[in-house]
Amino acid sequence: MKVERRYNARGEMTTVAEAIVKVQVDGETLISAAEGNGPVNALDVALRKDLGKYQPFISGLRLTDYRVRILDGGTEAITRVLIESADETGARWTTVGVSPNIIDASFQALLDSITWKLLKEGAPQ
Repeated sequence: MKVERRYNARGEMTTVAEAIVKVQVDGETLISAAEGNGPVNALDVALRKDLGKYQPFISGLRLTDYRVRILDGGTEAITRVLIESADETGARWTTVGVSPNIIDASFQALLDSITWKLLKEGAPQ
């Protein structure tokens, strides 16, 4: 994960997040990178890029809410991320990721959301 501030084509200062994701699909290791308007968006885009035959099953999936809760105080706190997702049918569900690292907690919750959608749709294993 990388976040940087840079000038865009119009000369405006912007913040861009870049994520690199490594996943295994059907025994094959795939690595993809993507930029987003924040770290969670970049992770989401990168994760969805290489899902091959599963892509049609998640095309209607969208993140509708993102919440962060700190379980213990201080800078060494454990972070809980709750992601609410919805699909094209209007179904909604919430997934949770927990880690001392907010990016890791976010990735856990995103991956669980995609996994739930695939299971719900009866995607081939």
